[in-house]
Amino acid sequence: MKINPELVTRVLTKFIREETRKAGFERVILGLSGGLDSSVCACLAVKALGSENVLGLIMPYRNLDLEGQEHARKMAELLKIRHFKIDISPQIDAYFSSFPTENQLLRGNKMARERMSILYDFSAREKALILGTSNKTELLIGYGTIHGDMACGINPMGDLYKTQVRELARHLKVPEEIISKKPTAGLWPGQTDEAEIGLSYEELDNLLFKLVDLRQTPEEVISSGHEEKKVKRITEMIKKSEFKRKMPPIAKVSSRTVGHDFLYPYDWDK
Repeated sequence: MKINPELVTRVLTKFIREETRKAGFERVILGLSGGLDSSVCACLAVKALGSENVLGLIMPYRNLDLEGQEHARKMAELLKIRHFKIDISPQIDAYFSSFPTENQLLRGNKMARERMSILYDFSAREKALILGTSNKTELLIGYGTIHGDMACGINPMGDLYKTQVRELARHLKVPEEIISKKPTAGLWPGQTDEAEIGLSYEELDNLLFKLVDLRQTPEEVISSGHEEKKVKRITEMIKKSEFKRKMPPIAKVSSRTVGHDFLYPYDWDK
């Protein structure tokens, strides 16, 4: 689980620089929530492309996460990147006034997709590739909104567990107030990731590392000291969220089907 932060920084900055240019872009854009992942991603983007080629969007809903807004602004100013604050309250409130719900998760998913819709609009306006900020922990258990915060052009963060992102953040000198605060998706007042998932990120990452990277069976993970109920729950979350991690299945009716047979990389020689 320990990483070499300096090496990881070199790998990820090179990834951002090369993949952005392969896709025909010189600039990148990302949503700044004031959280750990987007702060680290913004740092890497600046190292890869320079502050003049990075745009951050701060997209609050009302006053749901004032601390996050302040931290997002602080990161943007620290990194000297262009940034805009866009309040998503009008369109979210308009939608739910017509289709009301008390389900906090539905409201949170709608907010996440609205933010991504704005990012794609600005991506086209600015000719900037969208950077994803979902980490490996979130991707494995499906803790994200499909076509919302999980959408992106490229994702430099997706092979780092949350605790590894925290380690990298210290190397990149992200402010300690951002590193040490309780992670939240900002879905509702008082919401925190760990309370919703039911495990600390340290325990969750240790469990996932054994299941995924070490390829241990659930039984082996349980025998190593993890609570059976938690192991079974996380294993089920991994299985049930598989659809979020891959392209929608395409029914095969021809000799060369996209995703099945047509697998050229986008930078193949023409």
